[in-house]
Amino acid sequence: MTATASTLDAAPARPGRAGYFDSTWLLWIAIIAVLLFLVVSPFIYLVITSFQAERTGEFTFANYATAYGRARYVDALLNSLKLGAVSALLAGVFAVPLAWAVARTDMPGRGLTRMLVLATFITPPYTGAVAWILLAGPNAGWLNRFYMLATGAEAGPFNIYSFTGLAVVIALYSFPYIFIFTTAALELVSSEMEDAANILGAGPWRTMWRVTLPLALPAILGGLIICFLEAIALFGSPAMIAIPARFNVVTTQLFQFFGNPVRVEVAAAYAMPLLGVTVLLVLVQRLITRRKGFVALTGKGGDRRPILLGRWRWVVFGYAMFVAALSVFLPYIFLIQSAFAKAWGRGFSLDNVSLQNFRFVLFEHATAAQSVLNSFLYAGASATVAVFLTLGVAYIVARKLVPFGGVLGFLCVAPFVIPGVVLAIGFYAAYAPPPLALYGTALILILAFTTRFLPVGYVNASAAIRSLNPEMEEAVRVLGGSRLTALRRVVAPLLKRNLLGAWLLIFIPATRELSAAIFLYGPNTKVASVMIFDMSEEGNFERLAALALILQVLTLPLLWVGQKALGRDFMLRRNAT
Repeated sequence: MTATASTLDAAPARPGRAGYFDSTWLLWIAIIAVLLFLVVSPFIYLVITSFQAERTGEFTFANYATAYGRARYVDALLNSLKLGAVSALLAGVFAVPLAWAVARTDMPGRGLTRMLVLATFITPPYTGAVAWILLAGPNAGWLNRFYMLATGAEAGPFNIYSFTGLAVVIALYSFPYIFIFTTAALELVSSEMEDAANILGAGPWRTMWRVTLPLALPAILGGLIICFLEAIALFGSPAMIAIPARFNVVTTQLFQFFGNPVRVEVAAAYAMPLLGVTVLLVLVQRLITRRKGFVALTGKGGDRRPILLGRWRWVVFGYAMFVAALSVFLPYIFLIQSAFAKAWGRGFSLDNVSLQNFRFVLFEHATAAQSVLNSFLYAGASATVAVFLTLGVAYIVARKLVPFGGVLGFLCVAPFVIPGVVLAIGFYAAYAPPPLALYGTALILILAFTTRFLPVGYVNASAAIRSLNPEMEEAVRVLGGSRLTALRRVVAPLLKRNLLGAWLLIFIPATRELSAAIFLYGPNTKVASVMIFDMSEEGNFERLAALALILQVLTLPLLWVGQKALGRDFMLRRNAT
């Protein structure tokens, strides 16, 4: 008994015992403080600013009266809603047949189709918009020139500078969201129900319309809502196409409020309906995709065999290649042509080929090369901060270390419902004025990018933490280690692949982020996406194309690393969670 008592007395104190202070609590407090700084403070300042008078700071509704007191401001809001609806429907037309063909049929080239959807997914929407200006600009666009050459007509039929042109461009670069949701659902559908339909006389097409797609309808609707939200929150594509077409949407109107003078109070008021629509539709999307009424999608049993299309499989493959031609082949062919051309309008002749555009961007332009470096530095810092912050929050929530830990998880995913332009206005309102005066600094861009992509990091970190057995961490604590030691020596090493995946999923889109950057950059902190936008306003498409290709090429090694470590379609799969 004496020996046993002596052993127990000598055992190290475990965290949680009376009189024992675990220094890890300082880390938890710091994580919570950073989360409040990144998410809560800008949102509160955004709301407060929308009710403040510009000079006196007194409470007023005048900002809302100004924001919605003119017909063109209201028209911009209505244009955004209409654009979101049309773009989402077009994206559904592109995505749903592809998802069905890849997930459920014997169409040839299914792996190639997935790869091309990934290529579309990693193409910045504003780069796609530039490519389609080269393709479908009035008269000078290549499609119009080919049409006039073939028919002898004096004008071509295509005009990218139109509402329809903008809707098509947005749909072409947002349909991967619907593809991701729909393929994830269709790959869980058992063939038994399709077999039953075939026994009753239904062919493959009728079975698809009456059985297969209805089972995946919640996922399809969820993807449509995400595309709608993407369309109304985009800035780059509308700025490049809608403004020359002489119509406004919400994001371009917000940008105009940041002209000279900056009217941040009016911008904050004008952003509120966009935020409200986004929050409402995200809630609807979550309710739809979390429905458990479609048993065929949630069950694990049942055989899953590809549907045999016979000769129609080549028709379906042709449709897949048609969509790929619109989103990948044609845009990149003419982006590359423009990047290597002395003048893009002179065509593909050898005497028009030059490396001057790349030389100018990399070595002669005052800020272009620095903007690319800034993009990667800020994206790397943002991804690192976001991964470690969300890992800490996910650990706190999963292990129930603090009361109301679920609130912290909610704060991490809350930026998902805040469009990038609205988030940027919140950061401007909160941190641009003294005493912090962060406007135009690298720090405010890093903080904004970190906040923008917190949901990506948290979703991946939370799923990874839940997969770990807590007994290994408890073993560390029994031996006298703190939770921080367990987190550093046990949790992080076990999750390094997951953390790498989350880092890449944040880093890659952060390098091309425009919606937040356009409102927050300064003369010395311009990023590549802003530089591309500036060049588009100057009409300098050759050098713009060169810069866009440099940005894409520098991203490819990261994709290769992600595919080797996490799987071929890691970006698509992880973004479906």
